[in-house]
Amino acid sequence: MAAKLLRGAAIFFRSMSETNPSISAELKTNAETCDQVADWVEKDPNGLAPSLIDGMEEEQDKTKVR
Repeated sequence: MAAKLLRGAAIFFRSMSETNPSISAELKTNAETCDQVADWVEKDPNGLAPSLIDGMEEEQDKTKVR
């Protein structure tokens, strides 16, 4: 179900990119991201998410309640 929703979101972003040239690149990036996550969910539905980039993972660790 999650992969189907992500694929639908990718289609939406691609269609919106055609009518919004000023933000087309960002919308296409969003579509590619949705497709990539859908691939991961289909291949390993119970898998762990990959590490975050730009130090965001460390920031999330600081906000966890222990």
